[in-house]
Amino acid sequence: MLHRAGYAVLGLDWTYDAVDMTGDRLPQFLAELDDSWRGLSLTMPLKQDVVPCLSQVDELGVLTGGANTVLIVVGEDGARSLLGFNTDVPGIVRALTAAGIHRSVDTIILGGGATAASALVAAAQLGAERVTVLARSPERASFLREVARNSGTALDILPLSAESLAGLRAGLVISTLPGDADPSELLRATHLPASSALLDVAYHPWPSALAGLWAENDGLALSGLAMLVQQALIQIRIFVAGDPFAPLPDEDAVLAAMQAAVGLDSRGLFSGRV
Repeated sequence: MLHRAGYAVLGLDWTYDAVDMTGDRLPQFLAELDDSWRGLSLTMPLKQDVVPCLSQVDELGVLTGGANTVLIVVGEDGARSLLGFNTDVPGIVRALTAAGIHRSVDTIILGGGATAASALVAAAQLGAERVTVLARSPERASFLREVARNSGTALDILPLSAESLAGLRAGLVISTLPGDADPSELLRATHLPASSALLDVAYHPWPSALAGLWAENDGLALSGLAMLVQQALIQIRIFVAGDPFAPLPDEDAVLAAMQAAVGLDSRGLFSGRV
C-alpha cells in the first residue's frame, strides 16, 4: 500500500507484493530472481539472515547488523550485485523530527532485540548522550554495547522492571517491544508518560496500551506507522535512484500520498491525540 501510493505519484508502473519467506530459503530465492526485480524489503528475522548473501552493506547496516532493503544492481558485464541498506534508522529519525522531536539527550528504549539496535543508532543521531535499554532478557541485549560504542553514546542495559524504571528520566521513549507486550502498568507509576514523547514501533492494534497511557497524560505518542512510512520513502529513493540520500521528484507529494494511504497527517499522527 505504501510503496504503491508512492509509485503512483511518480508515474511508475511497478508492483510491490508480499512473499512469505524463511531464512533457510532466502539464498536460493535471491539467486533465482530475474531481471524484472529492482529490489526487496525485508522484515525480521530476514534483516539479519540476508547479510551473508549481500555484495555490500551500507554503514548503518554494518552498524546495526542488519539490512531491511536490498537493491539489485546489474553491471555492464551482466554481473549482478546485491546491495543492502538499513532504512529503519533514518525512518525513526525522520518520523520523530516530523513530529517536532529534533533532539533528545536522554532516551529510553524498551526491548533489547534487533529493532532496538536501529532505535539506538537513531537516538545517537538525535544527540542522545545516554541511552537506557530496558529489556526482558538483559543478557540477550549485550550486543547493543558495541552498537552504542560505535555510535558514540553511553548505554545502560537494565531489566524491564519497576525497580529499573524508578527515577529514570528521558525526553524520549522508544518501544521496540512486540505488539502483544504490555508494559504500561510498569510505566504508569513513573512520570515518563507526562514528561516524554513516545514512539511505539508497534502499530496494530492502535492505540497501543502504551499510547493510551501517554494520551491519558496529554503526551505525544507516535505509531510505528510513522516510522514505517518514512523508512519506505527511503526505500523508494533506493529503488528509483540507487541512493538513500537522493530526493525523489516531487518528494513532498510522494510522502503525502504515502501518509494518506495509512491515515497519517504530515506530522505522522492519526486524527486525534494518538
